Amino acid sequence: MVLLENDSFLTELTRLFQKCRTSGSVVITLKKYDGRTKPVPRKGHVETFEPADNKCLIRASDGKRKISTVVSTKEVIKFQMAYSNLLRAHIDGLKKKDKKSKSKKTKATQ
Repeated sequence: MVLLENDSFLTELTRLFQKCRTSGSVVITLKKYDGRTKPVPRKGHVETFEPADNKCLIRASDGKRKISTVVSTKEVIKFQMAYSNLLRAHIDGLKKKDKKSKSKKTKATQ
């Protein structure tokens, strides 16, 4: 997994969307990130760890290539605006929902 800066993450995410436009999918996950690189210790070892500020870890994968970035609280608004514009531009290949649910309701009432 490649940890990128915010701007380079968005450009690589654009490339992933363009590559998977005809076939394939892109999986995006968001997670609260406290800055730890090691797992939390089990019972017995009490370690107090206070993060300096809240961060968000964003990962994207197309099955072959994985990219990620960490967004701090100071950069959230700027990143969110750029990220939402990118999603609006590239999420047009979604499948339309079938309208079979309406016919099932009419059969149930009869």
